[in-house]
Amino acid sequence: MKSAAMEWLSRFERLVWGAQEASQTPWKARALRFVRTVLILVRDLARGQLTLRAMGLVYTTLLSIVPLLALSFSVLKAFGVYNQIQPMLLNFLEPLGEKGEEIARSIVRFIENVNVGVLGALGLGLLVYTAISLMQKIEESLNYIWHIPSPRRLGERFSRYVSVLMVGPILVFSALGITATVMNIDTVRDLLAIDALGQAVRVATRLMPYLLVIAAFTFVYLFIPNSRVRFGPALLGGVAGGIAWQTAGWAFALFVASSNKYAAIYSGFAILILFMIWLYLSWLILLFGASVAFYAQHPEYLYAKGGEPRLSNRMRERLALSVMSLVAGRFAAGAGMPTMQDFTRLLGVPMHALQIVLDALEQRGLIAQSTDEPPIYLPARDLSLITVSQVLETVRAAGEERFLSPEGLPVPQPVEAVLERVREAVESSVGEMTLRDLAAQGYKPEAAVSISPSSAPGRAG
Repeated sequence: MKSAAMEWLSRFERLVWGAQEASQTPWKARALRFVRTVLILVRDLARGQLTLRAMGLVYTTLLSIVPLLALSFSVLKAFGVYNQIQPMLLNFLEPLGEKGEEIARSIVRFIENVNVGVLGALGLGLLVYTAISLMQKIEESLNYIWHIPSPRRLGERFSRYVSVLMVGPILVFSALGITATVMNIDTVRDLLAIDALGQAVRVATRLMPYLLVIAAFTFVYLFIPNSRVRFGPALLGGVAGGIAWQTAGWAFALFVASSNKYAAIYSGFAILILFMIWLYLSWLILLFGASVAFYAQHPEYLYAKGGEPRLSNRMRERLALSVMSLVAGRFAAGAGMPTMQDFTRLLGVPMHALQIVLDALEQRGLIAQSTDEPPIYLPARDLSLITVSQVLETVRAAGEERFLSPEGLPVPQPVEAVLERVREAVESSVGEMTLRDLAAQGYKPEAAVSISPSSAPGRAG
């Protein structure tokens, strides 16, 4: 039985991971990518990083929910719609049943008791920081999913966070107000009296919670990560996250309805525990949808083994020469220079693996980033002054530290002689070839990747 199961598992792995999408028919390639995506999502959940980050968001939410809603309350109060906060909370906490209503009333009481006038400048600053910290935590979690090591600049982050905190509530309640106004118009009521239209409106009303959650998730995936997220993958992630969130709400409501024994065990803490569990599920679903959007936009990350793949020396050399050839070809042709996303789309290499090579080339002074957003990559010096052997030597020496360098590693004389012959062979064969020569040999990057005209050559930063 065990050997049969191992054989079946081996066949399944060869079927899923051994096949090449390029050699499949379109529908088979899509089915193969779907199966791979499902397996990778299950693996990511099992590894625990998403669950750990969801737990961190729960902790930050407990600290910042009152300051966050207090800021939104102050904005909505200026527009005379502050009384809509409690219905919004009730909608979010609906899976908790009667306990959700009690939590919503408690939160609203806390908000109403916040007196900004007696806080002072320091207290108000701490209030704003606590509210913004949740947005920062969300961005860090989504950047982790999108394999982005660095956040946005401080000024850009602040402007985006304030926009969400101040403008977001106004837009939400404006949309709800417009919908209510339209539904009260006599002409609209007469149209709804028609059976077909009325039935369609009733169906749309049932679907409205799903559509609103999907729109909210899609907005988060487009707006928060420090990366250019395409609308299609963001919408796909929003659909997956929105349906999962609504389904989880229905299942959690059934769980709460049958959880009377928890109240007997935890007494007054039962409400808080159920609230924290629902927060955890909500954040986990949000991160799950972000993973769906990421893998939809970056299928090159769909590989069998877990963890970050490491490039071999041979792959580093091939990747470095391909990158420099693309940069040189586009620069010589006067076309738009490539961004990180262009490199990834063209070469089919994950961003973090590509970043290792780009960092090495930039530290050696062979390429430079522009000040654009997103940055484009340019030659750091004249193409005639960059040789192929310099590119190869750069990636071979990448990662060498003071105590881990060739000079600090004693080797036998015969080994040193062999290594010297290898260096001489490289120099004699391609030592005089420059990037300008490589670009003049007919490399056409526009045939491999489409780069927008806005990515024109700019000033190097």
